[in-house]
Amino acid sequence: MSGKPRLTYLNGRGRMESIRWLLAAAGVEFEEVYLETKEQYDKLIKDGFLLFQQVPLVEIDGMKMVQTRAIMSYIAGKYNLHGKDLKERALIDMYVEGISDLMQMILMFPFSPPDAKEKNLESIKERATNRYFPVFEKVLKQHGQDFLVGNKFSWADVQLIEAILAVEEKVPDVLSGFPQLQVFKTKMSNMPTIKKFLQPGSPRKPPPDAHYVETVLEVFKK
Repeated sequence: MSGKPRLTYLNGRGRMESIRWLLAAAGVEFEEVYLETKEQYDKLIKDGFLLFQQVPLVEIDGMKMVQTRAIMSYIAGKYNLHGKDLKERALIDMYVEGISDLMQMILMFPFSPPDAKEKNLESIKERATNRYFPVFEKVLKQHGQDFLVGNKFSWADVQLIEAILAVEEKVPDVLSGFPQLQVFKTKMSNMPTIKKFLQPGSPRKPPPDAHYVETVLEVFKK
């Protein structure tokens, strides 16, 4: 064992991508194991690796962690990305939960039936521009600082830049009415650890394609 966190998931974004983002932003190298068959997944369950019979699975600091939120909270705490006190942590958690709601829509989009794709894409655009991005535009404008909480880089900033880029892949002009978020996106994208993660050849996964969707359905079929 190299001492690096070991991530077990499919070779695609899904629920693991936000974990990859957070580790990369913290400057942490990690290893990955990709599930390609239902048999691999069933073996993890049989061997007792998956507490609730679900992935993501992250092996870190001698623990076999499941549940995305718990994994990310641990990583954020370990690498000082979770605020300096309880109030900052509460704000970060609120922002993260909000962004996660938007990311859930993006996560499910590739699995939309063909006749629902246009409607679901419109829903993503509507939620991003009317419910979620205005919150962060206002926060950044009101306090005039580079980061969302305490003028210090946090888990919430990582989640927000991931969400911005994910929505932009589907709605390229989504930030046109959000000047503060445009500045935020540029600053975040140029942070050394994030800039490295955005380069070709990094562990960042491409947008889900038909092969990824087929693999997910095969691995998790009942």
